[in-house]
Amino acid sequence: MAPDRTWSAVLFDLDGTIVDSQSEITASLAHMFSEMGLDVPDDATLRSYVGPPLLDSLRMTAGFTDAEAWEALNVYRDHYGERLLTSPVFPGVAGVLERLHAAGVPVALATSKPESMARAVLEHAGLAKYFTVIAGAEENDDRSTKAEVVAEALHRLQAQGIDTAQAVMVGDRGYDTLGALANGVPTILVEWGYGSPAEAGDAFAVVHSADQLRALLLG
Repeated sequence: MAPDRTWSAVLFDLDGTIVDSQSEITASLAHMFSEMGLDVPDDATLRSYVGPPLLDSLRMTAGFTDAEAWEALNVYRDHYGERLLTSPVFPGVAGVLERLHAAGVPVALATSKPESMARAVLEHAGLAKYFTVIAGAEENDDRSTKAEVVAEALHRLQAQGIDTAQAVMVGDRGYDTLGALANGVPTILVEWGYGSPAEAGDAFAVVHSADQLRALLLG
């Protein structure tokens, strides 16, 4: 399954790809719905919020108005901020990042999580040193879609003189694939994340272990 190409840069999603943050995120979502005076959705519904930009999901899935969505987002962020650094790194992922760095392959983060939160997670986990670029959503939602974040990550890499013509995205949800494809970047989906088989249709490849991922990225 090794690709017949050499990747010039690798972009990574964060939640569900590098760190297992689902339980912390869903707990904060449950708190948010309760604080908003609403019934807490079932576990499957809460899990569906993990990955896509939360403000969009609150509008489209929960049916919040813009004002309600922003209020709910702030409640969520206050609660989640206290649990941000408790999510473990998925087994083997740190080793993949270390190998990419040692091989001189530029690595970027492209996450819909607010950039300041994403940086704090990577620094706490001791992984920030492997990243040339850390790109995430803006706090004011000006940059929140996956396509926008991937575009920003590519722009920052290019600004450092890095070739992104053969870049690849590593993620766990169909949102990662679509956001990367909008920028002409193929995606490798990891099965240990929060996606479903139905989300893998447009992916370049699907891997079930860190060893498989390393082989696809480095041969």
